[in-house]
Amino acid sequence: MAAPQDVHVRICNQEIVKFDLEVKALIQDIRDCSGPLSALTELNAKVKEKFQQLRHRIQELEQSAKEQDKESEKQALLQEVANHKKQMLRKTTKESLAQTSSTITESLMGISRMMSQQVQQSKEAMQTLVTSSRTILDANEEFKSMSGTIQLGRKLITKYNRRELTDKLLIFLALALFLATVLYIVKKRLFPFL
Repeated sequence: MAAPQDVHVRICNQEIVKFDLEVKALIQDIRDCSGPLSALTELNAKVKEKFQQLRHRIQELEQSAKEQDKESEKQALLQEVANHKKQMLRKTTKESLAQTSSTITESLMGISRMMSQQVQQSKEAMQTLVTSSRTILDANEEFKSMSGTIQLGRKLITKYNRRELTDKLLIFLALALFLATVLYIVKKRLFPFL
C-alpha cells in the first residue's frame, strides 16, 4: 500500500503536468490571438492564474520532498522540483513575452485609433476647405458681376455729367438769346428812331 506522502507527491506531479500543459496551450492561444484586445487580456489573466497554481503545486511538492524519510527519495524529489522550477522560469519568460506582446498590441491599437481620428479630422478639414473654396468662388463671381454693374454705373454717371453740362450750356444760350430778343424788342419800342 502506498504511503499518504507518496499519493500526495503523485497528485502534485500530475497537477504540475496538467498546469504545465494548460499554460502551454494558453501561450499558443495568445500567439494565435488576432481578436480584440479584451480577448488578449483575458488570455493573459488566465496564464497568470495557471502560473500561480503551478507555483503553488511546485511549492507543495518541494515541501513534500523535504518531509521524505529516505534521503534518496528526498534528493530525487528535490531534483524534480528544481527541474519544474527551471521549466517554469522558461515559461515565465514566455509569459513576459506574451505580456509585452499584449502591451505592444494595445499601443498599436491606440495608435490606430489616433490615426483614424486624424484621418477623420483631415476629411472634415478637407470638406471645410472645399466648402470655403466654393464660397470664395461664388463671392468672386458675384464680385465680377458687381464690378460690371459698377462699370456700367460709372459710364452712366459720366454720360449724365456730360449731358448736364450740355443742358446747362443750352439753357445759358437760350437765356442769352431770350435776353437779346427782349433787349431788341425793348430798344425798338422805346427808341424807335435808333
